Amino acid sequence: MESNYYTLKRTDNQLLVITHLSQLLTYATGFGGIIAPLVLWATQKDKVEGMDAHGKAILNFQLSLIVYSLISVPLIFAFGLGILIIVLIAILAFVMPIVNAIKASNGELPSYPMSFNFIS
Repeated sequence: MESNYYTLKRTDNQLLVITHLSQLLTYATGFGGIIAPLVLWATQKDKVEGMDAHGKAILNFQLSLIVYSLISVPLIFAFGLGILIIVLIAILAFVMPIVNAIKASNGELPSYPMSFNFIS
């Protein structure tokens, strides 16, 4: 039997805020900052309005942070600049989820600077 209806997505800005803030789990667990948003995005992207865009932005940001961290390691030995880059990455990884959580609570789209577009 074929169904001719579509499901409406619910508006849940609080879940979007939690998804952004879940990136901060990295500071507690070391790896939770990518796993928790991934699980929330994968399970809720078809149910919550805006979750697909927010989740993709978060995952692209987290994957970009990993790439920048990997690039900075050899720069520590080569020029010493890697330490500065790692400090900047740590600041961005802490500040940007909070900024975008506030944007999500106001119904705005997220913006993560210097993110590669891995997932589109």
